Amino acid sequence: MKVLQADPNPNEPQPSKDKAELRNYTEGKLLDRVYNTYLQMHTHQTVDFVRRKSAEYGGCSLRRMSAMQALQLLDQLVDESDPDVDFPNSLHAYQTAEGIRRAHPDKDWFQLVGLLHDLGKVLVLFGEPQWAVVGDTFPVGCKVQKSVVFHDSTFHDNPDTRDPRYNTECGMYQPHCGLENVLMSWGHDEYMYRVMKFNNFALPKEAFYMIRFHSFYPWHAHGDYKHLCNEEDLRMLPWVKELNKFDLYTKQEELPDMKELQGYYQALIDKYCPGELCCREKARTMVSALKKL
Repeated sequence: MKVLQADPNPNEPQPSKDKAELRNYTEGKLLDRVYNTYLQMHTHQTVDFVRRKSAEYGGCSLRRMSAMQALQLLDQLVDESDPDVDFPNSLHAYQTAEGIRRAHPDKDWFQLVGLLHDLGKVLVLFGEPQWAVVGDTFPVGCKVQKSVVFHDSTFHDNPDTRDPRYNTECGMYQPHCGLENVLMSWGHDEYMYRVMKFNNFALPKEAFYMIRFHSFYPWHAHGDYKHLCNEEDLRMLPWVKELNKFDLYTKQEELPDMKELQGYYQALIDKYCPGELCCREKARTMVSALKKL
């Protein structure tokens, strides 16, 4: 199947901070909150945990809501793993989408990816702890690479680090098996990818791939875990990097007017993922969250 070309536009997003100051995990006013989120994540994200969550959200009750309703739920969510911003995730969604819209005005599907890329974080509103939803992802079942955030201070209580099956470079995987065959730490990327597949979003394969792996920073930003990648992963890597530019560098203190933009993006939703979506959810209800809209 043909892979689309990103054709990056020279109209690059310009962050309000110096690029070197973004994703600073050594200092900052939010550092304690960020560190604790990753400490919990790196303690509890194991092979068994990921398999359990994968099964839990694979055959559980279904909730119905539109993509716009789910996006509005993110008005209530501040990502506790993010060292750069302290405002609701819905605003970040519009910032990302608008950055892509300016640089890629001819790719409305890519703009929609920007809007929806973090939509899986509604899991927090379903009752999941943030450490099981947000933050950078990493493969479980193999050796943790040095580019994983706080790798040297947060994995000491993770039982997989003492399991010899999971402590080699490839661990339980075959070399170049492909990321689609790798168990990633459970979170919003994989959940949203499954929602998109289940609801047959009319988007190109690049969109599904970007959503599924956009939080895998150790790979797309640092070049680790390439020994697990196949040719398809390497073909898709430029697209993940292109999304990441807007995911990261559009974080501005000046916030978008979501009401003003809603009509434009509702039209994209109607084009590519209309109506109510079936969102796989645990038995816990989210009625109280919906009532706050």
